[in-house]
Amino acid sequence: MKIIISGACGTMGQVLASNAAARGITVVAGVDREASHAFSYPVYGSFSDCSEAADVVIDFSNPAALPGLLAFAKGRRIPCVIATTGMDEAHHAMIREAAKEIPVFFTFNMSLGVNLLCALAQKATEVLGNGFDIEIIEKHHNKKIDAPSGTAIMLANAIAQKTPYTPEYVYDRHSVRKRREPNEIGIHTVRGGTIVGEHEVIFAGTDEVITLSHQAHSKSVFAVGALKAAEFITAPDRTPGLYDMTDMIAL
Repeated sequence: MKIIISGACGTMGQVLASNAAARGITVVAGVDREASHAFSYPVYGSFSDCSEAADVVIDFSNPAALPGLLAFAKGRRIPCVIATTGMDEAHHAMIREAAKEIPVFFTFNMSLGVNLLCALAQKATEVLGNGFDIEIIEKHHNKKIDAPSGTAIMLANAIAQKTPYTPEYVYDRHSVRKRREPNEIGIHTVRGGTIVGEHEVIFAGTDEVITLSHQAHSKSVFAVGALKAAEFITAPDRTPGLYDMTDMIAL
């Protein structure tokens, strides 16, 4: 398999390239606004400069790169694996439109363990019902730009599918002095040091607390997940559409 890495000069882009080599996957080119010649493959400042043939584009870059990436992929009929976070609804709409023409794999987190956490949180929500308050805490390194993390939102959205009420996401409590409402899902952010990624879902009931958590100790878990997604999305029988981790694995 031949891949193009969007965000090739970033930390995740380099981790992805290293893991690709270990799996016998060839990186034919990279695209990054900080184009560099320090790699064994060419890195371009934009997709319009890239002419290499590839089987798939894997994106660990910035939401601003999405329009160029999708235009390139649609023009070449190349599947995409999009692992960038911090996107808004306009970006999600672009992804859905592109998926009408090409296979697109998109998830907020490429870790198998995090996706299992989502499934477990949904099951807990079904079992516990109205009797437990739900809070989500996410922790990342001090260089992460977006907050809360895309994974925290993914967890909240997964839980919201199973609540017997319409939940309200609450991101900040210090400005409002009132008791917690029963339909709230609190989402809290910690930024510090070199924390790779930690997510915790707390179900707090009367006289008991249930906590589900996941810790990533290396960025390689996300790279491996993205490469597995690339192998999945490039299957010969894969038709245009929007795919995610639940399509790739049985949770």
